[in-house]
Amino acid sequence: MIKNFVEELKWRGMIHDTMPGAEEHLMETMRSAYIGFDPTADSLHIGNLVPIMLLAHYQRCGHKPFALVGGATGMIGDPSGKSSERNLLDEKTLRHNQDAIKDQLAHFLDFESDVANSAELVNNYDWMKEFSFLEFIRDVGKHITINYMMSKDSVKNRISSESTDGMSFTEFTYQLVQGYDFLHLYRENNCSIQMGGSDQWGNITTGTELIRRVAQGKGFAITCPLITKSDGSKFGKSEGGNVWLDVNRTSPYKFYQYWLNSSDEDAEKYIKIFTFLTEDEINSIIAAHQEVPHQRGLQKRLAEEITTMVHSKSDFENAEKASNILFSKTFKADIKTLDEKTFLDVFEGVPQAEISKDELPQLDMIGALAAQTNFLASNSDARRALKENAVSVNKEKVKEAYQLSEEDLINDKYIIINKGKKNTYIIKVV
Repeated sequence: MIKNFVEELKWRGMIHDTMPGAEEHLMETMRSAYIGFDPTADSLHIGNLVPIMLLAHYQRCGHKPFALVGGATGMIGDPSGKSSERNLLDEKTLRHNQDAIKDQLAHFLDFESDVANSAELVNNYDWMKEFSFLEFIRDVGKHITINYMMSKDSVKNRISSESTDGMSFTEFTYQLVQGYDFLHLYRENNCSIQMGGSDQWGNITTGTELIRRVAQGKGFAITCPLITKSDGSKFGKSEGGNVWLDVNRTSPYKFYQYWLNSSDEDAEKYIKIFTFLTEDEINSIIAAHQEVPHQRGLQKRLAEEITTMVHSKSDFENAEKASNILFSKTFKADIKTLDEKTFLDVFEGVPQAEISKDELPQLDMIGALAAQTNFLASNSDARRALKENAVSVNKEKVKEAYQLSEEDLINDKYIIINKGKKNTYIIKVV
């Protein structure tokens, strides 16, 4: 059964431009569409989640999605939105990256079942590697004029007087190579739609033009808005750089935190774009959130849905537990259940001092706060804090006479010291 894909995208705020006739074309029968993914890393990041969700909704509406890994185009680099060329990769690296990307896409797309609209992964390197330069300029280049190519924003912006680097011929031909991908998939896979971010409109329409001129066919373009944050900062970036889908690049805890820290305005937008919840479910979540916004119910549900989808239910539960642990009434027991990586994520940026295991039996609270750690400026500062009952070890208040021991160790090596509510320190026993 075919559902109205364009309508689904509209209420979710995921439509920027559609070529006339695309909606009717999609309602007639099952159609194939593709989106390209850049294989220059062995992981996608959350900036790729919008096109991934486009393909996922497409498949759920009864159509067949193709994920194209740009092995050939990845060797060139897309000039859209870029101010300089990227590094070029060898084939072995690209193939490794392709396999890793497919594993991530499989969290969203059904590649395995034998239904007619099962997803497929293709790599444009497979049809471009044997294509000689002379064949390409004869069979593809002659159909698109320089005037047409120069009219694209991605070209105009790079060769403007403001750009000091200019644009190489390699990058100039990018739109022809991407356009040929569309033509190839149209011929070989009956793929009549290409989707992507709004910055891809120029490249996509070069493909529809090739389909019209070379194959006397009709191709369609659908683009989604580029995601922005309400505070003007870049979506998909944290203080540590990109937020990746790979657990080894961005831990589930940090991934969960990224969504949990969304503003109300952004979270309302994100929950429509990045989840499969229905319109009624989302409206209900937003309404409940507006009753008690300080409880951040909207952000919590958003973070739960995306973390579970990208990672797993257990990863979400661990991330949620780690997020709540600082406020837990059973902190000492709970903190010991975290693995070391998550523990370090939770306390990232907290001042640390190292002592040897041999020193631990002699480490009193003055030493732990000042003499051997320099957390506080002087021993007298440490004594004052202890007298004011402002010091805790692993969240339990202690006096000056308290003696640290191996029983205080978390993960056999860490002790958490607090002075008041705002100052946290970590002693690492090595």
